[in-house]
Amino acid sequence: MNTHESEVYTVAPEMPAMFDGMKLAAVATVLYVIVRCLNLKSPTAPPDLTYQDTTLSHFLLKSCPILTKEYIPPLLWGKSGHLQTALYGKLGRVSSPHPFGLRKYLPMQDGATATFDLFEPLADNQSGEDVTMVICPGIGNHSEKHYIRTFVDHSQKQGYRCAVLNHLGALPNIELTSPRMFTYGCTWEFAAMVGFIKKTYPQTKLIVVGFSLGGNIVCKFLGENRTNQERVLCCVSVCQGYSALRAQETFLQWDQCRRFYNFLMADNMKKIILSHRGVLFGVGSTKMVDADLSRLYTATSLMQIDDNIMRKFHGHNSLKEYYEKESCVHYIHNINVPLLLVNSGDDPLVHNSLLTIPRTLAEKKENVVFALTLHGGHLGFFEGAVLFPQPLTWMDKVIVGYANAICQWEKQKPPCLSQADMIL
Repeated sequence: MNTHESEVYTVAPEMPAMFDGMKLAAVATVLYVIVRCLNLKSPTAPPDLTYQDTTLSHFLLKSCPILTKEYIPPLLWGKSGHLQTALYGKLGRVSSPHPFGLRKYLPMQDGATATFDLFEPLADNQSGEDVTMVICPGIGNHSEKHYIRTFVDHSQKQGYRCAVLNHLGALPNIELTSPRMFTYGCTWEFAAMVGFIKKTYPQTKLIVVGFSLGGNIVCKFLGENRTNQERVLCCVSVCQGYSALRAQETFLQWDQCRRFYNFLMADNMKKIILSHRGVLFGVGSTKMVDADLSRLYTATSLMQIDDNIMRKFHGHNSLKEYYEKESCVHYIHNINVPLLLVNSGDDPLVHNSLLTIPRTLAEKKENVVFALTLHGGHLGFFEGAVLFPQPLTWMDKVIVGYANAICQWEKQKPPCLSQADMIL
Protein backbone atom coordinates (compact mmCIF):
# COMPACT_ATOMS: atom_id res chain seq x y z
CA MET A 1 0.00 0.00 0.00
CA ASN A 2 1.46 3.26 -1.05
CA THR A 3 1.32 6.18 1.28
CA HIS A 4 1.68 9.70 0.13
CA GLU A 5 2.99 12.28 2.57
CA SER A 6 2.55 15.89 1.82
CA GLU A 7 4.79 18.55 3.30
CA VAL A 8 3.42 21.88 4.33
CA TYR A 9 5.66 24.95 4.08
CA THR A 10 4.92 28.20 5.77
CA VAL A 11 6.23 31.14 3.86
CA ALA A 12 6.83 34.24 5.93
CA PRO A 13 5.69 37.43 4.33
CA GLU A 14 8.52 39.56 3.06
CA MET A 15 9.19 42.66 5.12
CA PRO A 16 9.20 45.92 3.28
CA ALA A 17 12.63 47.06 2.16
CA MET A 18 12.06 50.28 4.10
CA PHE A 19 12.04 48.27 7.38
CA ASP A 20 15.42 46.71 6.58
CA GLY A 21 16.74 50.16 5.83
CA MET A 22 15.51 51.42 9.20
CA LYS A 23 17.31 48.56 11.00
CA LEU A 24 20.52 49.28 9.17
CA ALA A 25 20.17 52.97 9.93
CA ALA A 26 19.61 52.23 13.63
CA VAL A 27 22.67 49.97 13.80
CA ALA A 28 24.74 52.52 11.93
CA THR A 29 23.59 55.26 14.31
CA VAL A 30 24.52 53.21 17.39
CA LEU A 31 27.92 52.38 15.94
CA TYR A 32 28.48 56.04 15.05
CA VAL A 33 27.60 57.16 18.59
CA ILE A 34 29.92 54.52 20.07
CA VAL A 35 32.78 55.54 17.80
CA ARG A 36 32.23 59.23 18.56
CA CYS A 37 31.74 58.83 22.32
CA LEU A 38 34.69 56.49 22.72
CA ASN A 39 36.74 58.58 20.30
CA LEU A 40 37.88 55.38 18.59
CA LYS A 41 39.11 57.11 15.45
CA SER A 42 41.49 59.35 17.38
CA PRO A 43 45.14 58.45 16.71
CA THR A 44 47.77 57.73 19.34
CA ALA A 45 50.80 59.98 19.47
CA PRO A 46 53.71 61.01 21.67
CA PRO A 47 53.05 63.97 23.99
CA ASP A 48 53.29 67.39 22.40
CA LEU A 49 56.37 68.89 24.07
CA THR A 50 57.18 72.55 24.55
CA TYR A 51 60.68 73.36 25.79
CA GLN A 52 63.76 75.42 25.03
CA ASP A 53 66.73 73.99 23.19
CA THR A 54 69.19 73.51 26.08
CA THR A 55 71.68 70.90 27.21
CA LEU A 56 69.43 70.06 30.16
CA SER A 57 66.28 69.54 28.06
CA HIS A 58 68.13 67.32 25.60
CA PHE A 59 69.57 65.25 28.44
CA LEU A 60 66.15 64.88 30.07
CA LEU A 61 64.40 63.78 26.89
CA LYS A 62 67.16 61.29 26.13
CA SER A 63 67.20 59.93 29.69
CA CYS A 64 63.41 59.89 30.04
CA PRO A 65 62.34 58.36 26.69
CA ILE A 66 58.72 57.83 27.78
CA LEU A 67 58.19 61.55 27.14
CA THR A 68 59.00 61.11 23.46
CA LYS A 69 57.19 57.81 22.85
CA GLU A 70 53.53 57.20 22.02
CA TYR A 71 51.15 57.09 24.94
CA ILE A 72 48.83 54.18 24.08
CA PRO A 73 45.63 54.01 26.16
CA PRO A 74 43.34 50.92 26.25
CA LEU A 75 41.88 50.53 22.75
CA LEU A 76 38.14 50.28 23.48
CA TRP A 77 37.69 53.10 25.98
CA GLY A 78 41.03 54.74 26.74
CA LYS A 79 40.63 57.47 24.13
CA SER A 80 37.63 58.89 25.97
CA GLY A 81 38.67 61.53 28.46
CA HIS A 82 35.37 61.05 30.30
CA LEU A 83 35.89 57.29 30.80
CA GLN A 84 39.52 57.81 31.85
CA THR A 85 38.36 60.43 34.37
CA ALA A 86 35.42 58.30 35.55
CA LEU A 87 37.64 55.27 36.12
CA TYR A 88 40.12 57.39 38.07
CA GLY A 89 37.28 58.94 40.09
CA LYS A 90 35.51 55.66 40.84
CA LEU A 91 38.37 53.19 41.24
CA GLY A 92 41.47 55.35 41.40
CA ARG A 93 43.64 52.53 40.11
CA VAL A 94 43.36 48.82 39.31
CA SER A 95 44.86 46.29 41.76
CA SER A 96 46.16 49.11 43.96
CA PRO A 97 48.96 48.08 46.35
CA HIS A 98 49.02 48.81 50.09
CA PRO A 99 52.32 50.50 50.95
CA PHE A 100 53.16 50.68 54.65
CA GLY A 101 53.77 54.14 56.07
CA LEU A 102 53.85 56.08 59.32
CA ARG A 103 51.45 58.95 59.98
CA LYS A 104 53.00 62.16 61.27
CA TYR A 105 51.19 64.98 63.09
CA LEU A 106 52.44 68.55 62.93
CA PRO A 107 50.91 71.30 65.12
CA MET A 108 50.38 74.59 63.26
CA GLN A 109 50.53 78.11 64.71
CA ASP A 110 46.78 78.66 64.34
CA GLY A 111 45.93 75.49 66.29
CA ALA A 112 45.42 73.30 63.22
CA THR A 113 47.14 69.91 62.99
CA ALA A 114 48.70 68.97 59.66
CA THR A 115 49.14 65.28 58.92
CA PHE A 116 51.20 63.43 56.35
CA ASP A 117 52.20 59.82 55.76
CA LEU A 118 55.85 58.83 55.44
CA PHE A 119 56.96 55.83 53.34
CA GLU A 120 60.57 54.64 53.36
CA PRO A 121 62.25 53.44 50.13
CA LEU A 122 62.21 49.73 49.32
CA ALA A 123 65.42 49.79 47.25
CA ASP A 124 68.51 51.91 46.70
CA ASN A 125 68.07 54.94 44.49
CA GLN A 126 69.97 54.54 41.22
CA SER A 127 71.82 57.80 41.90
CA GLY A 128 73.15 56.48 45.21
CA GLU A 129 71.71 59.57 46.93
CA ASP A 130 69.00 60.02 49.56
CA VAL A 131 66.00 61.45 47.68
CA THR A 132 62.50 62.14 49.01
CA MET A 133 59.33 62.66 46.99
CA VAL A 134 57.15 65.29 48.70
CA ILE A 135 53.67 64.75 47.29
CA CYS A 136 50.54 66.89 47.34
CA PRO A 137 47.34 65.08 46.22
CA GLY A 138 44.29 66.45 44.41
CA ILE A 139 41.24 68.20 45.87
CA GLY A 140 39.97 66.54 49.04
CA ASN A 141 42.45 63.67 48.62
CA HIS A 142 44.97 62.01 50.92
CA SER A 143 47.51 59.21 51.17
CA GLU A 144 44.85 56.48 51.26
CA LYS A 145 43.55 57.19 47.75
CA HIS A 146 44.31 54.39 45.30
CA TYR A 147 46.14 56.55 42.74
CA ILE A 148 48.40 57.89 45.49
CA ARG A 149 49.09 54.40 46.86
CA THR A 150 49.99 53.14 43.38
CA PHE A 151 52.38 56.02 42.76
CA VAL A 152 53.98 55.71 46.20
CA ASP A 153 54.55 51.97 45.77
CA HIS A 154 56.19 52.50 42.37
CA SER A 155 58.39 55.30 43.75
CA GLN A 156 59.45 53.26 46.79
CA LYS A 157 60.57 50.42 44.54
CA GLN A 158 62.70 52.93 42.59
CA GLY A 159 64.49 54.01 45.76
CA TYR A 160 62.52 57.11 46.77
CA ARG A 161 61.26 57.98 50.22
CA CYS A 162 57.73 59.41 49.92
CA ALA A 163 55.98 61.97 52.09
CA VAL A 164 52.31 62.43 51.22
CA LEU A 165 50.31 65.37 52.56
CA ASN A 166 46.81 64.63 53.82
CA HIS A 167 44.77 67.72 53.02
CA LEU A 168 43.45 69.37 56.15
CA GLY A 169 40.01 67.89 56.82
CA ALA A 170 40.17 65.30 54.01
CA LEU A 171 40.84 62.19 56.12
CA PRO A 172 37.47 60.93 57.42
CA ASN A 173 38.89 59.59 60.70
CA ILE A 174 40.97 62.67 61.65
CA GLU A 175 39.19 65.51 63.44
CA LEU A 176 40.09 69.14 62.82
CA THR A 177 41.73 70.90 65.77
CA SER A 178 40.93 74.44 64.58
CA PRO A 179 38.19 76.08 62.48
CA ARG A 180 40.16 75.83 59.21
CA MET A 181 40.48 73.27 56.41
CA PHE A 182 42.43 73.01 53.15
CA THR A 183 41.84 75.56 50.41
CA TYR A 184 42.74 75.87 46.74
CA GLY A 185 46.13 77.50 47.27
CA CYS A 186 47.07 77.45 50.95
CA THR A 187 50.65 76.17 51.24
CA TRP A 188 50.96 76.14 55.04
CA GLU A 189 50.54 72.40 55.59
CA PHE A 190 52.74 71.48 52.63
CA ALA A 191 55.43 73.88 53.88
CA ALA A 192 55.26 72.27 57.34
CA MET A 193 55.71 68.81 55.83
CA VAL A 194 58.67 69.91 53.69
CA GLY A 195 60.25 71.61 56.71
CA PHE A 196 59.92 68.42 58.75
CA ILE A 197 61.54 66.32 56.00
CA LYS A 198 64.45 68.75 55.60
CA LYS A 199 65.07 68.82 59.35
CA THR A 200 64.68 65.06 59.90
CA TYR A 201 66.76 64.06 56.86
CA PRO A 202 69.44 66.77 56.51
CA GLN A 203 71.15 64.94 53.62
CA THR A 204 68.05 64.29 51.52
CA LYS A 205 67.21 66.04 48.26
CA LEU A 206 63.60 66.69 47.29
CA ILE A 207 61.44 65.85 44.29
CA VAL A 208 58.24 67.93 44.53
CA VAL A 209 55.10 66.33 43.02
CA GLY A 210 51.57 67.74 42.79
CA PHE A 211 48.39 66.26 41.34
CA SER A 212 45.55 68.52 40.13
CA LEU A 213 44.86 71.00 42.97
CA GLY A 214 48.08 69.71 44.54
CA GLY A 215 49.94 70.88 41.44
CA ASN A 216 48.71 74.41 42.09
CA ILE A 217 49.82 74.23 45.73
CA VAL A 218 53.35 72.92 45.05
CA CYS A 219 54.02 75.42 42.26
CA LYS A 220 52.72 78.27 44.42
CA PHE A 221 54.84 77.04 47.34
CA LEU A 222 58.06 76.97 45.29
CA GLY A 223 57.36 80.37 43.73
CA GLU A 224 56.39 82.15 46.95
CA ASN A 225 59.92 82.25 48.34
CA ARG A 226 63.28 81.33 46.84
CA THR A 227 64.30 79.57 50.04
CA ASN A 228 61.52 77.05 49.38
CA GLN A 229 63.54 75.81 46.39
CA GLU A 230 66.59 74.94 48.48
CA ARG A 231 67.53 71.23 48.22
CA VAL A 232 64.79 70.76 45.61
CA LEU A 233 65.98 68.84 42.54
CA CYS A 234 62.84 69.34 40.44
CA CYS A 235 59.07 69.70 40.47
CA VAL A 236 56.39 67.77 38.56
CA SER A 237 52.80 69.02 38.27
CA VAL A 238 50.07 66.87 36.69
CA CYS A 239 46.61 68.00 35.48
CA GLN A 240 46.36 71.34 37.25
CA GLY A 241 44.50 74.36 35.85
CA TYR A 242 47.00 77.11 36.83
CA SER A 243 44.45 79.92 37.32
CA ALA A 244 41.24 79.51 39.30
CA LEU A 245 40.02 82.91 38.12
CA ARG A 246 40.31 81.97 34.45
CA ALA A 247 38.93 78.49 35.12
CA GLN A 248 35.87 79.91 36.91
CA GLU A 249 33.92 80.73 33.75
CA THR A 250 34.81 77.45 32.03
CA PHE A 251 33.48 75.46 34.99
CA LEU A 252 30.01 76.87 34.37
CA GLN A 253 29.97 75.72 30.76
CA TRP A 254 28.32 72.49 29.62
CA ASP A 255 30.80 71.55 26.91
CA GLN A 256 32.69 68.39 27.88
CA CYS A 257 30.10 68.07 30.69
CA ARG A 258 32.24 70.45 32.76
CA ARG A 259 29.23 71.84 34.61
CA PHE A 260 28.27 68.31 35.65
CA TYR A 261 31.77 67.60 36.99
CA ASN A 262 31.56 70.91 38.84
CA PHE A 263 28.37 69.71 40.52
CA LEU A 264 29.93 66.38 41.53
CA MET A 265 33.02 68.03 43.03
CA ALA A 266 30.85 70.57 44.85
CA ASP A 267 28.80 67.75 46.33
CA ASN A 268 31.96 66.05 47.59
CA MET A 269 33.23 69.32 49.09
CA LYS A 270 29.92 69.80 50.89
CA LYS A 271 30.26 66.37 52.48
CA ILE A 272 33.80 67.15 53.71
CA ILE A 273 32.80 70.55 55.11
CA LEU A 274 29.65 69.27 56.81
CA SER A 275 31.56 66.38 58.39
CA HIS A 276 33.51 69.04 60.33
CA ARG A 277 30.68 71.54 60.84
CA GLY A 278 30.95 71.38 64.64
CA VAL A 279 34.52 72.71 64.53
CA LEU A 280 34.22 74.95 61.48
CA PHE A 281 31.02 76.74 62.48
CA GLY A 282 31.14 76.43 66.28
CA VAL A 283 31.44 79.14 68.90
CA GLY A 284 35.20 79.59 68.42
CA SER A 285 34.96 80.16 64.67
CA THR A 286 35.07 83.94 64.34
CA LYS A 287 35.76 83.92 60.59
CA MET A 288 32.60 81.91 59.88
CA VAL A 289 30.09 84.03 61.81
CA ASP A 290 28.52 85.28 58.58
CA ALA A 291 28.65 81.91 56.79
CA ASP A 292 25.21 80.87 55.56
CA LEU A 293 24.82 77.10 55.97
CA SER A 294 21.59 77.12 54.02
CA ARG A 295 23.54 78.40 51.00
CA LEU A 296 26.05 75.60 51.51
CA TYR A 297 23.31 72.95 51.48
CA THR A 298 21.87 74.33 48.23
CA ALA A 299 25.21 74.99 46.47
CA THR A 300 25.60 73.30 43.10
CA SER A 301 29.06 74.59 42.14
CA LEU A 302 32.50 74.93 43.67
CA MET A 303 32.34 78.68 43.11
CA GLN A 304 29.30 79.01 45.37
CA ILE A 305 31.06 77.04 48.11
CA ASP A 306 34.29 79.00 47.66
CA ASP A 307 32.43 82.31 47.93
CA ASN A 308 30.31 81.32 50.93
CA ILE A 309 32.90 79.29 52.88
CA MET A 310 36.40 78.69 51.56
CA ARG A 311 37.59 82.27 50.94
CA LYS A 312 36.73 83.22 54.52
CA PHE A 313 39.27 80.83 56.06
CA HIS A 314 42.01 83.27 55.01
CA GLY A 315 40.00 86.50 55.17
CA HIS A 316 39.67 87.20 51.46
CA ASN A 317 37.12 89.92 50.77
CA SER A 318 35.78 88.51 47.51
CA LEU A 319 35.83 85.40 45.37
CA LYS A 320 37.95 87.21 42.79
CA GLU A 321 40.54 88.12 45.40
CA TYR A 322 40.56 84.54 46.71
CA TYR A 323 41.15 83.06 43.24
CA GLU A 324 43.75 85.69 42.35
CA LYS A 325 45.88 85.20 45.47
CA GLU A 326 45.59 81.40 45.67
CA SER A 327 46.47 80.61 42.03
CA CYS A 328 50.01 79.57 41.14
CA VAL A 329 49.91 81.51 37.86
CA HIS A 330 51.24 84.55 39.77
CA TYR A 331 54.14 82.60 41.32
CA ILE A 332 55.15 79.87 38.89
CA HIS A 333 57.50 82.12 36.91
CA ASN A 334 59.67 82.39 40.05
CA ILE A 335 60.51 78.67 39.96
CA ASN A 336 64.08 78.08 38.79
CA VAL A 337 64.50 74.35 39.44
CA PRO A 338 63.64 71.96 36.57
CA LEU A 339 59.87 71.91 36.19
CA LEU A 340 57.75 69.36 34.29
CA LEU A 341 54.14 70.38 33.65
CA VAL A 342 51.86 67.59 32.39
CA ASN A 343 48.32 68.00 31.06
CA SER A 344 45.94 65.97 28.91
CA GLY A 345 44.24 67.39 25.84
CA ASP A 346 40.98 65.56 26.64
CA ASP A 347 40.86 66.48 30.34
CA PRO A 348 37.18 67.40 30.89
CA LEU A 349 38.04 69.54 33.93
CA VAL A 350 40.83 71.69 32.48
CA HIS A 351 39.71 73.83 29.54
CA ASN A 352 42.14 74.10 26.64
CA SER A 353 42.30 77.89 27.04
CA LEU A 354 44.11 77.39 30.37
CA LEU A 355 46.93 75.49 28.67
CA THR A 356 48.34 78.68 27.18
CA ILE A 357 49.77 79.35 30.66
CA PRO A 358 52.18 76.37 30.82
CA ARG A 359 52.94 76.55 27.10
CA THR A 360 53.95 80.22 27.30
CA LEU A 361 56.00 79.54 30.42
CA ALA A 362 57.90 76.71 28.70
CA GLU A 363 58.59 78.96 25.72
CA LYS A 364 60.12 81.62 27.99
CA LYS A 365 61.92 79.65 30.72
CA GLU A 366 64.79 77.23 30.16
CA ASN A 367 63.97 75.04 33.15
CA VAL A 368 60.40 74.22 32.05
CA VAL A 369 59.10 71.34 29.92
CA PHE A 370 55.38 71.25 29.10
CA ALA A 371 54.01 67.84 28.01
CA LEU A 372 50.50 67.67 26.56
CA THR A 373 49.08 64.22 25.77
CA LEU A 374 46.20 63.59 23.36
CA HIS A 375 44.46 61.30 25.84
CA GLY A 376 44.47 60.57 29.54
CA GLY A 377 41.50 62.48 30.96
CA HIS A 378 41.92 63.95 34.43
CA LEU A 379 44.56 61.95 36.34
CA GLY A 380 43.69 58.83 34.35
CA PHE A 381 46.52 58.06 31.91
CA PHE A 382 45.68 54.35 31.98
CA GLU A 383 47.61 52.01 29.70
CA GLY A 384 46.50 48.64 28.35
CA ALA A 385 45.98 46.58 25.20
CA VAL A 386 42.23 46.41 24.53
CA LEU A 387 39.91 46.45 27.53
CA PHE A 388 41.65 45.95 30.86
CA PRO A 389 44.05 48.63 32.13
CA GLN A 390 47.41 47.92 33.69
CA PRO A 391 47.89 48.67 37.41
CA LEU A 392 50.69 51.15 36.67
CA THR A 393 49.76 54.19 34.58
CA TRP A 394 51.69 56.32 32.12
CA MET A 395 51.53 59.14 34.69
CA ASP A 396 53.28 57.04 37.35
CA LYS A 397 56.00 56.01 34.92
CA VAL A 398 56.67 59.48 33.53
CA ILE A 399 57.02 61.14 36.95
CA VAL A 400 59.48 58.53 38.21
CA GLY A 401 61.28 58.47 34.85
CA TYR A 402 61.71 62.26 34.92
CA ALA A 403 62.87 62.13 38.56
CA ASN A 404 65.43 59.43 37.67
CA ALA A 405 66.72 61.58 34.80
CA ILE A 406 67.06 64.62 37.07
CA CYS A 407 68.96 62.58 39.68
CA GLN A 408 71.27 61.34 36.94
CA TRP A 409 71.77 64.90 35.66
CA GLU A 410 72.64 66.17 39.13
CA LYS A 411 75.19 63.40 39.54
CA GLN A 412 76.87 63.88 36.15
CA LYS A 413 76.75 67.62 35.49
CA PRO A 414 79.91 69.70 36.01
CA PRO A 415 79.81 71.39 39.44
CA CYS A 416 79.99 74.96 38.07
CA LEU A 417 77.70 74.55 35.05
CA SER A 418 75.69 77.74 34.60
CA GLN A 419 72.36 78.27 32.87
CA ALA A 420 74.18 79.98 29.98
CA ASP A 421 76.43 76.94 29.56
CA MET A 422 73.38 74.68 29.19
CA ILE A 423 72.13 76.52 26.08
CA LEU A 424 73.25 74.89 22.88
